[in-house]
Amino acid sequence: MFVLFFLFWVMLNGRITVEITIFGLVISAAMYVFVCKFTGFSFKKDMLILKKLPLIAAYCLVLVNEIVKANLTMIHYLLSPQILPEPALVRFRTDLKTHTAQVLLANSITLTPGTITVEMKDGEYLIHCYDKTMGEGLDSSVFVSILKKLEG
Repeated sequence: MFVLFFLFWVMLNGRITVEITIFGLVISAAMYVFVCKFTGFSFKKDMLILKKLPLIAAYCLVLVNEIVKANLTMIHYLLSPQILPEPALVRFRTDLKTHTAQVLLANSITLTPGTITVEMKDGEYLIHCYDKTMGEGLDSSVFVSILKKLEG
């Protein structure tokens, strides 16, 4: 978080001098202390996020890949009038433990075109799918496996 504050400071200034760098380090440190004190953030959490950065990057890449694939599928449905979609409501459960992971899964499903998370409650999801084939395998998707690794 401290590094992000400092990079933001440098970006806002547009140039790097000794004075700007020293002042930016002081301001970034003050902001970091403020955030840690009033939001429950800590250096430990920073290090945990840093350790999990490769998994977070992998999750983002998988999400972008799934969004592109879903977009292509939706284009196929929309440009093929002979194919009639069969909308469906799909209910499934996951064993994700943290609320953050559950919300990330729900948001990732909603971000992919053709699917919308209607309800999320205690690890159980209700998903509306443009076509019933889009709801197959949601409980064992790549999203779930990466989120389980991130929880561990």
